[in-house]
Amino acid sequence: MTEHTLTVAGVAVDTRHWIGGERVASAGTFTDVSPIDGSVIGEIARGTAAEAEAAVAAAKAAFPGWAATPRAERARLLHAVADGVEKRIDELAIVETTDNGALLRSHRRGVMPRVAHNFRFFADRLLTLEHEDFETRGHTNHVSWDPAGPSVLITPWNAPLMLSTWKVAPALAAGNTVVLKPAEWSPLTASLLADIAAEAGLPAGVLNVVQGYGSEIGDALTAHPDVRRISFTGSVPTARRISASAAANLTPLSLELGGKSPLLVFADADLDLAVDLAVEQYDNAGQVCLAATRILVEESVAEEFTRRFTAKAAGLVQGDPRDEATDIGPNIHPRQLEKIDGFVQRALAAGARAVIGGHPEDGQYYAPTLLTDVAQDSEIVQEEVFGPVLTLQTFRTEEEAVRLANDTRFGLAATLATGDKERAGRVTARLVAGTVWVNCFFVRDLQAPFGGSRHSGVGREGGTWSFDFYCDLKNTVTAPKGWKDHG
Repeated sequence: MTEHTLTVAGVAVDTRHWIGGERVASAGTFTDVSPIDGSVIGEIARGTAAEAEAAVAAAKAAFPGWAATPRAERARLLHAVADGVEKRIDELAIVETTDNGALLRSHRRGVMPRVAHNFRFFADRLLTLEHEDFETRGHTNHVSWDPAGPSVLITPWNAPLMLSTWKVAPALAAGNTVVLKPAEWSPLTASLLADIAAEAGLPAGVLNVVQGYGSEIGDALTAHPDVRRISFTGSVPTARRISASAAANLTPLSLELGGKSPLLVFADADLDLAVDLAVEQYDNAGQVCLAATRILVEESVAEEFTRRFTAKAAGLVQGDPRDEATDIGPNIHPRQLEKIDGFVQRALAAGARAVIGGHPEDGQYYAPTLLTDVAQDSEIVQEEVFGPVLTLQTFRTEEEAVRLANDTRFGLAATLATGDKERAGRVTARLVAGTVWVNCFFVRDLQAPFGGSRHSGVGREGGTWSFDFYCDLKNTVTAPKGWKDHG
């Protein structure tokens, strides 16, 4: 152990940056606090423009060698990283739960295995990445995916390691080098990922991890002229800042932003299924960008739906996320809790009614909340809360349901509950959303494109779409003549 090492639930975590294959300290630090009980976890290296410059320089220096590494070798190393993740699932799970308050059982059983899968999927996809050659007037067209260069990846706090590796894995598979900047409210598992990557044999400088507070380091990363790709998941205001910063260099961006997604419940739906889908939106204390926070229910079944929803939600257990019985843990930070309650109290003051919840609990916990009597143009319906707060509105016709569903500036996802297959086809065709779930929720396959419309994002990642973003696509056109005989 060193002065730069924390012990988190028995797991050693280095608090320094990982740059060019070495641990690098900073002059300043920031305090990392656990949302579970507000206890201080420790002091984390607080990067500045100097660390940003060093990390990009390391990524730039490592890029030619990594880009030239044969696909099979890159894939082997990514599988080795996945092996390392799988060996440390329990450690990664408890560290992330301590750091961001998400359920330990979910981390162990779903999230961390998905982290390993992210690396395996893109390693395997790399080996099959090809486009069939085609002919143009006798000339051959050959499409190739060329590594783009150093990539800056900026990730959020609600699912830190899973969302980081959702970006890191395809960027590395594509042959790019990476500078990963994790969220300051949940930085710890990114540091462990650096250890795992080093142990797997990833060359120095291929993966770099820098920690820091917002724009103090973010601006230097996103405005850097040697950065060839930027991928960001987070808020719309931050995305605007990143876009402005990247504009001078015309750096390509992938932005996965907020949502205010609808759940449409038609009278012909299985109501128990619809209620289950609605209650599921409280997952991760409502800190899910894809959450269907606007419940739209056909008027004729709204009363019965609300009765069943209230009964189902009453069975949720809120408390310590390390407890196996807990369903809803804390919100990430006192500032986030204050923001959530601000939305709710303003809505109540404007005439909304709390069917359940409507108030904070002890510590950083917010009671699961359902608000009714809300206007379509109200703040609570139009803006992302990012907490365990849902609204319920009614509709009479399919036309009205679609109009209400599409009537926000967002378009990340939508969920639909109906027993009519033809209606499902009609409605989904008209919904503005990057992902639509019909009679299910949060079923994600890495083969599928992911991203949002409108203010929910720019671009798509996943499957081949990730390689399209992280690579420069090249088309080589070859004439059938002009060859010399060297025989």
